[in-house]
This record gives sequence, structure tokens and C-alpha cells, in this order.
Amino acid sequence: MSSITVGNWIVGPLLAVMTLLFIFRIVLTWYPEAEANKFPFNLVYLPTEPFLIPVRKLVPPFGGVDISPIIWVAFISLLREVLVGQQGLLRMF
Repeated sequence: MSSITVGNWIVGPLLAVMTLLFIFRIVLTWYPEAEANKFPFNLVYLPTEPFLIPVRKLVPPFGGVDISPIIWVAFISLLREVLVGQQGLLRMF
């Protein structure tokens, strides 16, 4: 197995999991009573919060809506397509 194939097997699922976590994070914004430090919500908050903090500094919430998870879903989806999509960089080699 080549290193590129191993990269596909690692990078693709990792980006998919991160996308799923950010989508869960978007859904959790609909439930403000969900406590970030309690199980199972902390399984979503802990891995995503370090990514969201710098984006919130650049794009603060407006109208009471935090769009930073949406920005990350878009970015990770683009990155996944560029790296491991049908015409992705890791598949071309």
C-alpha cells in the first residue's frame, strides 16, 4: 500500500468526522439549554471549540447567530474535495 492510499484512508475519514462534529455543533445552537461541559455535549464542544474561537474573532456573531461552525463546514468540505475527492490531489498521485 502506498503512502498516498494510507493518506486517503486517514485524511478522508478525519475530515468527514470533523464535518459531522461541526454539523452537530450547528444543531446544538438550536438548543441553548445544552450544557457544553456535560456528557454527551462535551464530545462535540471539546474538539470543535479550538477551531471556532479564532473564527469568532474574525467574524463575530451577528444578530445573535454564530456562523463560525458554518464557515468550518464549508472550509472542511472544500478541503476534503480538494484532497480526497474524485479529482483530489491525494488520488491523482
